[in-house]
Amino acid sequence: MKAASEFLLVGIDGGGTGCRVAISDATGQRIGGASGGSANFATDPDATIKNILAAVRVAGSDAGLAGDWPEKCIAHVGLAGIMEPADADVIATALPFTQITVTDDRATSVAGALGTEDGVLMAVGTGTIVAAQFRGSIRYFGGWGMALADQASGGWLGHRALRQAILAQDGLLDHSPMTQTLLDRFEGDLNQVVQFTKTAEPGDYASFAPIIIDAARIKDQNALTLMQRGAAYLDACIQAAGLKNTTVLCLSGGVGPHYAPYLDQSHQNRLQAPKGSALDGALLLARQKPIRMEGSS
Repeated sequence: MKAASEFLLVGIDGGGTGCRVAISDATGQRIGGASGGSANFATDPDATIKNILAAVRVAGSDAGLAGDWPEKCIAHVGLAGIMEPADADVIATALPFTQITVTDDRATSVAGALGTEDGVLMAVGTGTIVAAQFRGSIRYFGGWGMALADQASGGWLGHRALRQAILAQDGLLDHSPMTQTLLDRFEGDLNQVVQFTKTAEPGDYASFAPIIIDAARIKDQNALTLMQRGAAYLDACIQAAGLKNTTVLCLSGGVGPHYAPYLDQSHQNRLQAPKGSALDGALLLARQKPIRMEGSS
């Protein structure tokens, strides 16, 4: 094990499925990293802190660091569920870094995907967040949860597809292979569907997204309708961002890239792969922070 002889950078990305830690030197070269358990602050603050601390210890060991190495780091933490400054303060106080910034995971996702470049990120997974970055400022669209927003998301797709299946069973919409497949999951029993909806979380609805995506690919009309409506929402966000037509557009997340063929043609022509992940973004944001030497103001 070795002590850190110069300032290091630490990036931390956390969400409901787990957290990740990366350590790099001042040039951005990674020297260690680790993964850990769930880290959604809104869901379980105590577990979030415990899992991040465990991952930080493993990352330090992986980098061959010893002693008080966290005190010689600049850290940026991007976590799901950070809703207000008080939440960020709790995390910052609990972690062993003397120079630390804590944000929600939107900022790190944008930094990872776009770097410092102007553009629009459409991160579409279980939920949906669209972010437009221009000259260092970021404007967000959505992110209010499935009850109010999350259009185009996996959760939104699954919920709407079940609604289509119910309408088709009632004779108000033509059945298609997709709606029939969804009903077969419930043995064709609409009461089972109703019971499912009583406790279903966004992730439960999102589990149906692959069925919808695959069905749309083979021109299932009900699935196509949903993908087109989701794409129309993303197109509207791009339009509302008001950035010039040469600005980069990125689709990310488990569902996002599947919308590419359904976007307006002018938007399809601007798509580019994300530069990196939210963890890359956390490291980039840490690197942009000025170093505060002990005793400085």
